[in-house]
Amino acid sequence: MKIISLLNQDKLSISFEVFPPKTESAFDSVKHATEEIAKLRPSFMSVTYGAGGGTSKYTLDIAKDIKQNYGVPSIAHLTCVSSTKGTVREKIKEIKEAGIKNVMALRGDIPAELENADRSKWDYRHAIDLIRELKKAGDFCIGGACYPEIHPESVNQKEDVKYLKEKVEAGCDFLTTQMFFDNNLLYNFLYKIREAGITTPIVPGVMPITNANQVDRAIKLSGSFMPQRFKSLVDKFGSSPSAMKQAGIAYATDQIIDLFANGIKNVHVYSMNKPDVASKIISNLSDILS
Repeated sequence: MKIISLLNQDKLSISFEVFPPKTESAFDSVKHATEEIAKLRPSFMSVTYGAGGGTSKYTLDIAKDIKQNYGVPSIAHLTCVSSTKGTVREKIKEIKEAGIKNVMALRGDIPAELENADRSKWDYRHAIDLIRELKKAGDFCIGGACYPEIHPESVNQKEDVKYLKEKVEAGCDFLTTQMFFDNNLLYNFLYKIREAGITTPIVPGVMPITNANQVDRAIKLSGSFMPQRFKSLVDKFGSSPSAMKQAGIAYATDQIIDLFANGIKNVHVYSMNKPDVASKIISNLSDILS
């Protein structure tokens, strides 16, 4: 099933993101974790794409397993940074052969060694180039990324929204946000993009922070604003792994409930391959989702 069909349904839903293993030796344990999350019957699951495409085979293996063996719609991530057209077209062919209809089209992080490279000769410099390639290649449901707090490389949010609109017009069917920890940032962002004429479904991305070490990484990855309420939570419970885990899940649950209460129908949870975290969130929302 195409993700856009699920997003257009008039019911509340939760989806989860998982990531493939970095090495073959870790495949079985990661596969088991993703299967445990699939057993929770989320609306869909997305499977990320390793940096530089190094784990792309595992991405498809896991996405295919979730879909075929657990009946959970899956979306495979695909990045294009510094890739050639030949490489990307081969990956798209593999996605087709795996029977995957949903693709999250991303530029991907630029490797450190290519930070100062001449990008003018790259076949794909932005996600929009990959979206156009996918649109020509077949009948895919195409997802893209958006940033409630502005893309790190954009001059300002006005420029960011302009490029986002171009991405949608190129063929992006829905957008998933980068993680955020203050829902007001999302509501403000939604107002601005709707005002700009972007009507594509937006799926908010929420990450449960279950240990204090994740905070610095989350800020580094997304530049996320950490509200004082969240900082206080980390200060109080960060030294106790079990307490921090419980508090982090509760904070994420509260975010999701607020989103649902304010008209959001679909929320995507960055579950970090943790079935226990995913299970607890589903349990916390059981009556709300039903």
